[in-house]
Amino acid sequence: MQASFSRLRQAFGHARLSPSAGQSARHRDIAHKLQISEGELVAAHLGAFTAEESPLRAQRLQPLWPELIEACEALGDLMALTRNESCVHEKTGAYRGASAQGGVGLVLGGAIDLRLFYRAWAHGFALSERLADGAEQRSLQFFDASGQAIHKIFLRPESNQAAYQALVQRFAHEDQVPGIQVEAAPTEPAEKPDAEIDLAGFHAAWASLRDTHDFFALLRRFGLSRTQALRLAEPQFAQALPLAAAQELLSRAAQEAVPLMVFTGNAGAIQIHSGPIQRVAVMGPWLNVLDAGFNLHLREDHIAQAWLVRKPTVDGLVCSLELFDAQGRNIAMMFGERKPGQAERCDWR
Repeated sequence: MQASFSRLRQAFGHARLSPSAGQSARHRDIAHKLQISEGELVAAHLGAFTAEESPLRAQRLQPLWPELIEACEALGDLMALTRNESCVHEKTGAYRGASAQGGVGLVLGGAIDLRLFYRAWAHGFALSERLADGAEQRSLQFFDASGQAIHKIFLRPESNQAAYQALVQRFAHEDQVPGIQVEAAPTEPAEKPDAEIDLAGFHAAWASLRDTHDFFALLRRFGLSRTQALRLAEPQFAQALPLAAAQELLSRAAQEAVPLMVFTGNAGAIQIHSGPIQRVAVMGPWLNVLDAGFNLHLREDHIAQAWLVRKPTVDGLVCSLELFDAQGRNIAMMFGERKPGQAERCDWR
């Protein structure tokens, strides 16, 4: 077993530091080529080994997720990264205002705006990696039971390094043996046949919504997947759009300085950007926002459905663009920037 961990570490080091790979070989892509999860690749770097094997070292953390996230405030400015198969969302800021209740965590400190679903969190690690240019990159990374990345926190040059070391020491797990046990990724439940849906009740419930946060409960109540709900909704509440809608929306929002809310997430975390965007760039299949403090990388070729969605609230209709992949999984959602109690912006609408 130790020999197999050694081979993984050497393969990782070659992919990260070889002249041909440079820094383009990401952890996720290396793991995919090795036919393991990213969490397994990281966990192979626990324990003692020589620097010649790999530039990466990892420490297992205790599964005290709410306390750990709350402790990140002392680290100062950080880069938060949340992604799914089709979209990467990166925000810079401080982890202020962290709280948790009933397995759900919030970070509401301004730039870093997170919803964290700790029931999906299974593994956490502190990483230190020597990059190709000789710099050291430190991070905290969290994975689900299948080894898929949920959320990552990267230190920046201005971050409090002493506070980071103290955090790692405080939350270090007593078990630093290499490897993790992974489970099969959960499968999406089959959709209920349309004929079994209480369509009249569903339409009435949608029309009587008073808060966008009640939409998930509505789906559960009627046994609907999100894309099925959009397909069966009344036309005034859901409208299918061209797949290029995301590029047009982001480009126009940048040109017209319309502030947005951009949501990207997975089963364990949702990360939100609120505010204007400036630089939108298309690079191959990737649609990018490349701003100071906010980067978005969205695979346009993964977009299989795009919907304009309208939800009634006590503040009036709230409109969003929702993007889905071929499996019906949500890629990203975009709203006009607003706070509860405020009507939706006319320029967004």
